[in-house]
Amino acid sequence: MTAGKFIEIESLGKDAQELIRESVEARKMAYTPYSNFKVGAALRCNDGTIICGCNIENSSFSATICAERTAISKAISDGKLKFQAIAVAADMINNLITSPCGVCRQTLAEFGDMSVYLTDPTMTKIVHTSVNDLLPLAFRLNESIN
Repeated sequence: MTAGKFIEIESLGKDAQELIRESVEARKMAYTPYSNFKVGAALRCNDGTIICGCNIENSSFSATICAERTAISKAISDGKLKFQAIAVAADMINNLITSPCGVCRQTLAEFGDMSVYLTDPTMTKIVHTSVNDLLPLAFRLNESIN
């Protein structure tokens, strides 16, 4: 993993590059009339299919759904429960890559560890990490720390 370091898209495999490009495309579909902060996510299922999602804002802000959870919800609705990787595309803030919020991290952790690619919309700033790196002590109902 290269968490904390920017990597070039060319240094990644074909599947990772495709996933990142799909997340950038999904970002274009975001519904963000309040913040104009667009996020796209692309989730690769174990069968190789890619399910995309975008953030969808609501004037009742707590009803807003993030791109990562949109993609996961779509995948689950299609009967897919096992995932290899997710890519998330969003603008950088203060020259920092945007990473999933806490709720999205916990939602991703529900389905196990997977690669996470974070990118800006131009795909010039990419970070490769994992769900376990983003949320090392995720809550799991059937597990406890001894």
